[in-house]
Formats: sequence, structure tokens, C-alpha cells
Amino acid sequence: MSEQLDKYDVMILQKLQTDGRITNQELAEAIKLSPSPCLRRVKQMEEKGLIDGYVALLNAKKLGLTLMAFIGISMDKHTPERFEALESTLAGCPEVLECHLITGQSADYLLKVIVKDMDAYQQFLLNKLTRIEGVTGVHTSFVMKSPIKTTALPVS
Repeated sequence: MSEQLDKYDVMILQKLQTDGRITNQELAEAIKLSPSPCLRRVKQMEEKGLIDGYVALLNAKKLGLTLMAFIGISMDKHTPERFEALESTLAGCPEVLECHLITGQSADYLLKVIVKDMDAYQQFLLNKLTRIEGVTGVHTSFVMKSPIKTTALPVS
């Protein structure tokens, strides 16, 4: 897909990743393109699915969400039904920011979760996660510091 992007498309995607609220006029000025073709390019990339959507990035600490963890989950059976059931249940848990089916580790899934504190983590673990049918192991690593944190993809 990247071979179909020219320098203006790349600049648009880079700019939108750092400021999704930028006006079309400001975007056009920033990439040195007139507003009409700039807007047309944005719309085309939205239609092609290169731009999935626009969101507000919230400040977790100011919302009282101070404990982030990565959780490895091991499953008893490696069947599509078991995986679908787990994924469906986790999709309903607001604490889960990301869920990845992985390989190369003892875990089958890697979750990124965020909660208020250790008590909230314990409630999540005991009342939700370990109650999911098929979960046989849980290994948690707590985040102490996040020196690099971005949502921007390396577009070129």
C-alpha cells in the first residue's frame, strides 16, 4: 500500500497523526498544497481505509487510571471456539486497551490493561479474567515507566 502514497499523502498522514483536529485549511498550508486537493486526498484515504477514524487521546493519570500492566494469558485448548469466547469476553472489559494473540511465549494472549490501582487490578483479575472459561495461567508485568509512548505509525 505504501507504494501508492506520494509525498503529499505521507505528509497528510503524518500531520493528522499528531493533530487530528487540524482544519483542512491549516493542513493544506502545512503541507504546501491548496485546500481543495488536500481535502480530496484526505477523503480518498478515508475511503480506502488508510484512515480508520479520529479520536481524542485522554490523560489516564488525570482520570485516575494510574496502573498499567501487560498480562500474558495461557489457554487450556487452542481451538477457534475457545479463542473466540475469550476475545468476546475481553472485548466487553473497558480495562483492556489491547489484546493480542501471540506466539513465541508461554502465553497465548498478551493484554495491555489500565486500572485505577492495585485494588482495581485485583478485582479485574479475580472477578473477570480468571473466571473466563479456558484461562489456565495469568502472568502480569506492571509498567513502571513509559519513556516512549506514541500512537503514530511510521508512515513513509
